[in-house]
Amino acid sequence: MLAAFLLLSLAPIQDPVPITWQKTDGWVAQDGILSNSGTNPVHLFSNQEFQDSQIHVEFKIPKGSNSGVYVHGRYEVQILDSSGIADKNMSVHDCGAIYERWKDDQGFEGTPPLSNAFAGPDLWNVYDIKFQAPQFDANGGKLKNARFVEVRLNGTIIHKNVEVTGPTRAGFFETESMKGPIVLQGDHGPVSYRNVWVRPLIIPTLD
Repeated sequence: MLAAFLLLSLAPIQDPVPITWQKTDGWVAQDGILSNSGTNPVHLFSNQEFQDSQIHVEFKIPKGSNSGVYVHGRYEVQILDSSGIADKNMSVHDCGAIYERWKDDQGFEGTPPLSNAFAGPDLWNVYDIKFQAPQFDANGGKLKNARFVEVRLNGTIIHKNVEVTGPTRAGFFETESMKGPIVLQGDHGPVSYRNVWVRPLIIPTLD
């Protein structure tokens, strides 16, 4: 319990970094909101790369739509219209899930959210994600898996200390790295984003 407290309390507070995007083709920008216009939109890749970080994303989707937040461009936190699904029935495909990995034409791993905290379609939803990057030795050997220290959806904790052993399905990079961009998925349906920022952290490692 003490270690978990230290993990969250000792991360130094830094100013949040507003995200800028490499390309926004197929998106419409208005009043600080980027909306997928449905005309062959690109995925939104941040110009910045981050290591340990707190990530804030506000999103809105219409009924039946789908998107995702890819931390480091590799590890997806799912966005989906999961309206009306009971907590016990939430899967690795529902809103708030840490998406499954994929090998030999089948999914594996992935973590459903602890509860269904999706506010509903056509409403603004808010992710706050605390993420610890994977760690490597001087030769590139992995010492520690990436970890979602905490994920909140609309203020509700839906993940706590979840490790990911590698990039999730449809991640944009096959190999892992200590730093990576934020990527917002743009090709799975209409979606709007606003107020996306990242606060760099230094998160102590739990052994």
